[in-house]
Amino acid sequence: MRWQGRRESGNVEDRRGSRGGLVAGGGIGAIVIALLVYFLGGDPSQVMNTQPGAAQRQMSPEEQAREDEAAKFVKIVLAETEDVWNKIFSENNQQYKEPRLVLFTEMVQSACGNATSASGPFYCPADQQVYIDLSFYDELKNNLNAPGDFAMAYVIAHEVGHHVQNLLGISEKVQRMRGRLSETEYNKLSVKLELQADFLAGVWAHHTQQMAGIIEPGDIEEALNAANAIGDDRLQQQSRGYVVPDAFTHGTSAQRVYWFKKGFQTGDINQGDTFNSNQ
Repeated sequence: MRWQGRRESGNVEDRRGSRGGLVAGGGIGAIVIALLVYFLGGDPSQVMNTQPGAAQRQMSPEEQAREDEAAKFVKIVLAETEDVWNKIFSENNQQYKEPRLVLFTEMVQSACGNATSASGPFYCPADQQVYIDLSFYDELKNNLNAPGDFAMAYVIAHEVGHHVQNLLGISEKVQRMRGRLSETEYNKLSVKLELQADFLAGVWAHHTQQMAGIIEPGDIEEALNAANAIGDDRLQQQSRGYVVPDAFTHGTSAQRVYWFKKGFQTGDINQGDTFNSNQ
């Protein structure tokens, strides 16, 4: 991805280092399992209990430099999403309200509740903010086998896709159904919401390539690999050893790949009605 030297978003709040003396309960194994279960959209207020703990390890200068480079990358990708969605909303006679992005370390407080890095990146509609712990780069590469800068760009674009859904009133409609449906039926709606966010990430990739030409050969494959790696069926198989379709909340690997590809190939926001599709 050709990202160096491009504009950085000013809508970023850096809370790195503000851990508040709290760490995720259950140890590293629990963190990895929780990441697999709650990745991309889990309820951050229910991710894991927290407990007072542990001293913080000081990063080496090399580690600090790598993290600062990752923070810069996130700011640039967020700026690219701003450019695309401002354009699309304007073309549809609407005004895009840019989300804020919060960088945090280990634990963060949002309007949706407290969350740890185990939640993975998430979007909170109550404060219209995206939250990312940069350690997720390593989780994506090492534990989910989805390396590459565009894999992370896809993750950011997916969370911004949830912000677009929030602005369009789609998220609120789904949330209102929570008390009216069984858990299984509501999970089906959750899957459709997540797949639409994947579609919107693809729409972003389509337009950012047209507008800025930042996508290089192999980038889309990185995004598709990430989408494949985080399907409910694959994550459940990894964490449980078996698959429970009724517990799906994000969609299968094949579904996630399908909707991202459709968004990227069409670039047409009107073709992403996952709620009335058989796919």
